[in-house]
Amino acid sequence: MSIWSRFAELFSDAASGAFASVIEAVRTLFEGDPQTRRRVAFSIAMIALSAKMAKADGVVTQPEIAAFHRIFEIPAEDRAQVVRLYTLAQQDVAGFEAYASQLARLCEAGTHDCPVLEDILDGLFHIAKSDGVVHERELHFLAQVAGVFGISDGHFDTILARHIETGRRDPFAVLGVAPDTPMPDIRKAWLQLVRDNHPDTAVARGMPEEFVAVANARLAAINAAWDAIEGGKRAA
Repeated sequence: MSIWSRFAELFSDAASGAFASVIEAVRTLFEGDPQTRRRVAFSIAMIALSAKMAKADGVVTQPEIAAFHRIFEIPAEDRAQVVRLYTLAQQDVAGFEAYASQLARLCEAGTHDCPVLEDILDGLFHIAKSDGVVHERELHFLAQVAGVFGISDGHFDTILARHIETGRRDPFAVLGVAPDTPMPDIRKAWLQLVRDNHPDTAVARGMPEEFVAVANARLAAINAAWDAIEGGKRAA
């Protein structure tokens, strides 16, 4: 069964139309199935926070959900449920901080730089840049979400470097190492990132298979950074 089709159960289980009740329904409906609960919660996080990001950017109409469909393949028969949740989150009077905090509990360890929350943030970056540019208000929103998620400033800069060309961007930033780091240590950091960010690893920790394009793009950016550094060293 597609992860999207499980949303119908959430709406029937939710006590009201409030988005908070949908989140609570995830906790109760899938209590005996933690893997499905993580997958559904991840999907809700992506839809809800992208809806709030669109609202923060001042654009509250159809193009944002179209961007979501372009990035993540959703079966035609399940799109109505996704649109319903997107609209509910966008219209909810609660600020994104309230349920970003609830979604942060996806990280069972409660530690900083939680991989699941990084997966969500990566997905939001993909949606934000789907029109070719990440706007300033979107970037501010993403930084705020990272703060609620407990993602450190340094780690946010590493995530940012994977998606956006800035004056500071270079392959070293993507790998989270300084330019004067010895090559063996850079290679070690690269290999650890490859292990941590492999699509199979992301799925195992709760990313639905429908979102694996996010993990593939992240791994490609990590490998491209290593290739650039290694190629530069050979040319030197």
